[in-house]
Amino acid sequence: MAGIIAPQRTRKSRKPTGKPNPPIILLTGLEKSGKSYEAARGSGSELIGRTYWIEIGGTEGTADYYGLIPGASYEIVPHDGSYQDILDAIRWVNHQPRVDGKPNMLVIDSMTSLWDMLSDEIAMYARNRAIAKAQRNRSRIPTLDDPVVIDSDLWNRAKDRWGEVLWLLRRHQGPCLLLARTEIVTAFEHDKPTRNTTRKVKAEKNLPAAVDAIVDLHAIGEAWLTGVRTLHMDIKPGESQRFHDFTVDTLLRRLGLQDAAESRSTSELRPDATLQESGQQPQQSAVRQSARPAPALTGEQATKLIRDALTHPTDPQNALRELREEHGRRTLGAVKTDTGWGVMSAEDLITKSLDHLKTKAEQAKNGQGEETPAPSGTSSHQPGNKEETSQRGGVEPDATGEATPPPPDPAAEPHAPEEEPEDVSEAEEPQDLPRPRSAPSKGVNKVMAVLLTEAEIQARILGMTMDEHLEAIADPRSDGTPPPMTKLRSYVIEHRPMVIGLLEERGERDIANAYRLAGKPELKIAAMFATLYTDLLTAA
Repeated sequence: MAGIIAPQRTRKSRKPTGKPNPPIILLTGLEKSGKSYEAARGSGSELIGRTYWIEIGGTEGTADYYGLIPGASYEIVPHDGSYQDILDAIRWVNHQPRVDGKPNMLVIDSMTSLWDMLSDEIAMYARNRAIAKAQRNRSRIPTLDDPVVIDSDLWNRAKDRWGEVLWLLRRHQGPCLLLARTEIVTAFEHDKPTRNTTRKVKAEKNLPAAVDAIVDLHAIGEAWLTGVRTLHMDIKPGESQRFHDFTVDTLLRRLGLQDAAESRSTSELRPDATLQESGQQPQQSAVRQSARPAPALTGEQATKLIRDALTHPTDPQNALRELREEHGRRTLGAVKTDTGWGVMSAEDLITKSLDHLKTKAEQAKNGQGEETPAPSGTSSHQPGNKEETSQRGGVEPDATGEATPPPPDPAAEPHAPEEEPEDVSEAEEPQDLPRPRSAPSKGVNKVMAVLLTEAEIQARILGMTMDEHLEAIADPRSDGTPPPMTKLRSYVIEHRPMVIGLLEERGERDIANAYRLAGKPELKIAAMFATLYTDLLTAA
């Protein structure tokens, strides 16, 4: 296949510096073989400014006790045990300044506990997914004794979260000392077990390839250098070498830390989810193309596009939704527009315009003939006149105002912002996300609104979308219309015990106890779950 042969941008080559990277060291061994002891003893190396210790997993809890070891000099970095807070603890360490020009060392004890936590997370998610599937199919819900298959997409997610930890470690401007347990396993040959045994690192399987040196402690004082990347010592590739009189300080010197660069020289990969080559058209459907954000959209351009959509001859509401899908919520949310409604983002302007069209259409359907006041510089319209009827609730824009939106309804309460999806990468952005549910209008029954909010909370905790949660009671011919109020009320009350159980498993006992005593319906359901979800549409 013919391709481009001319370079697409100017580049400048450079000579190699000859300096080693600050090393990432993996210290492995069986339990009680001295891993944490050696890490604590090496924290006082003269090559190190400060040593920061992040302890993951409370099975050993030796960080405080090993401060008594002669030569130990480190500081413990606290965290709450969650994945995100462990990431933030690493970020905090990466931003600590050097001491007397010496790099800081980061110790993580242990990587085994981190991988166990990520594995437990996806196991819990898989069980919640199996429970949700059983509910949709009205089949038997699996118990804690029933095995649940963890799909490959969940393992890929765990590897992504693991990779983010390693990504941060590569940005630490100093040595990293990672501790992990090894276990004795049966050796396989040609996919068949043998009588021999081998030692295996109990962590994500690619961890040994991501580090610069591997030291395996068979016992206290018995260390083996099983893998290393260095030119400062004489060792053959693939050779395991006994490391006599092992200390972390000696290893750092043999890895050339005294001559190392200030930061790691890395060339991170940037996967492109569109598979688009330079100068070629992407092989994607029109739907996927329209989902990508439009670049460099100005406020005047956004106002004009919204005005054009409002004047669509047949379906202005659908034109506004297509405009939102074409440019994306993120792009529209970052573009400011100055309109008769005031200064707001293009995303909020589309939302307000849709609500305005919906209100006008409802007034026309009910036969209301009251005139809607308009802001200065715009004309008023009767909701039942011929112009609006032909545009299915659309409003004619003012011909004299370039940046003025259609006339608003000042009597209406300010519209609550729509629920936005969680922050995801562009590669994920919109294929698995359901269309957000609009906030209930002023005329919608309050009880129905809080029931829908409670159903949305249950769906999030159960790990599914709103449509998937309500699929069992939804009318297939309803085209998105909520179920009847009585049926919805019984459905959410029926699922409360399951949601309460999941909340207790996650440690949210206060919320679980409050939810157990909730009304039927609970009018303050949004306030009850405000600590977990801040974007709920129903007011407290």
